[in-house]
Amino acid sequence: MSVGDVAGLIAAVAFVGLVGFLAVPLVKLGRTFDGATASLKELTDHTVPVLDETATLVASSNTQLENIDTVTTAAAQVSENVSALTSLFAATVGAPMIKVAAFSYGVRRALSGLTAPRRGK
Repeated sequence: MSVGDVAGLIAAVAFVGLVGFLAVPLVKLGRTFDGATASLKELTDHTVPVLDETATLVASSNTQLENIDTVTTAAAQVSENVSALTSLFAATVGAPMIKVAAFSYGVRRALSGLTAPRRGK
């Protein structure tokens, strides 16, 4: 064996040692990635049902809001009808009632002036 062969053998052994030395962190890094993958899968398994339930809840809420919108529209129509009826009542019955009330007040006032004794005379 020559000096070059011994140097080559030493370089080959050093290279194998270096590869072995670098393989240990790579194996540990691989285990870390495997653990991260398992954690992510577990998190996803718990998150997907929650997201599905949330989507169902939002759809149900949307249906309820549509029902509330229908009720609100009906209430607005009833309010408009009551307002129109009140205006109609005030126009047709209210003015004559006010006139009758004013006339009766005037009659009472006039009659109370005739029947009440006069003071001071």
